[in-house]
Amino acid sequence: MSTDSPSPPEFSRRHRLGGTEPRSLELRARPEECAALAARFRIPGVERLDASLTLSPETGGTTRLRGRLQADVVQECVVTLGPVPQVVDVALDLRLLPPGTPATDDDPDSPDEIETFGDAVDLGEVVAEQLALALDPYPRAPDAAIPPELDAGSPNPDATLEPEADMDDTAPERPNPFAVLSRLKRN
Repeated sequence: MSTDSPSPPEFSRRHRLGGTEPRSLELRARPEECAALAARFRIPGVERLDASLTLSPETGGTTRLRGRLQADVVQECVVTLGPVPQVVDVALDLRLLPPGTPATDDDPDSPDEIETFGDAVDLGEVVAEQLALALDPYPRAPDAAIPPELDAGSPNPDATLEPEADMDDTAPERPNPFAVLSRLKRN
């Protein structure tokens, strides 16, 4: 029987919720936290991660988190696998829900809702998750070019044209691409 507890987040900044006045906070990841986040996101580097946040209490126990996340990251180019330095600069607008209140708002125009547990929230983890969402899913170096033979939008120079079908207006029947899967499923 294992007694392992989950490891703490790489960039942890616990903050007690409550109060009646807005609070401003500045978060900055240390170099070792940046390295751990890069490993977590499977990217070559997180060089800098800063966040300026304002927490404003709202009715019903919710807290509005607004601010800005700024980071310098290095990702791999999807074409060359070379390093692609990028600057991430995104506005944050989130709603922290009181403990025991599940997120229910499906309106894409309203702030994302984040469930909290207990009387504190890990703002570092909130910022790290927002950074993960802001990363370019297909980073590409400015001079990277897809080789013509791999570019789906260009004709394949090695492809040969099939001979024209008889002039009886019936095209040859194409094989069903799912036929192989069907045979595998039966076996």
